[in-house]
Amino acid sequence: MKPFNRLFVFIYYFVGFIAGVLHPVSVEGMEKLPRSGVLLCPNHASNWDPILVALKLPVNYRLHIMAKEELFQNPLLGWLLKKVGAFPVSRGSNDINAVKQSIQALKEGDNLLIFPEGTTIRNGVGYTDGLPAHAKAGVAMIGVRTGAVLVPVFVDGEKRLFRRTRIIFGDPYEPHYTGRRGTSEEMQKIADGLLEAAYALGGQAVGGRPLCR
Repeated sequence: MKPFNRLFVFIYYFVGFIAGVLHPVSVEGMEKLPRSGVLLCPNHASNWDPILVALKLPVNYRLHIMAKEELFQNPLLGWLLKKVGAFPVSRGSNDINAVKQSIQALKEGDNLLIFPEGTTIRNGVGYTDGLPAHAKAGVAMIGVRTGAVLVPVFVDGEKRLFRRTRIIFGDPYEPHYTGRRGTSEEMQKIADGLLEAAYALGGQAVGGRPLCR
């Protein structure tokens, strides 16, 4: 995240006011969040998600955001994302620089937001690498290597102007794995569990469909 200074504070509150008018937000569970070393893992349904989540966290929360590089191609959105601490990641390839930046941020005691699905999921539909979207194991790998606190987050899917969006922060997720870094299968299981926990906070199954009762 950008250094905590007057310019950043002005941008944070100004953009937060505008975003709050266009997309009002209600927040639950923020009192559960640790102050540092947190890996936030929300579901992903809209390009607004990283901005809405970031602007509802405390101004001094020192948040970094891993966001798909396509978002930065829009000049205004890219500018906003950079101002709230985002950096691009190239999907469909092993973006080593983005992974290193993520690990460094967490090891320095800052906080990081990653969307485990890696793409937006609208009405249960989303694709990565030609396959239906699912959790990417990389989010678990970053969490395990840094010892970060893994926190699932639910964000309402449909974004309509002036319609309230829910953001719900869950309890820390406890990963289970063997050895120092676990196996690739264990990392995938952790990532899947995180994503399931995020959707469950909003009463949904993975992909945004209502949970069967």
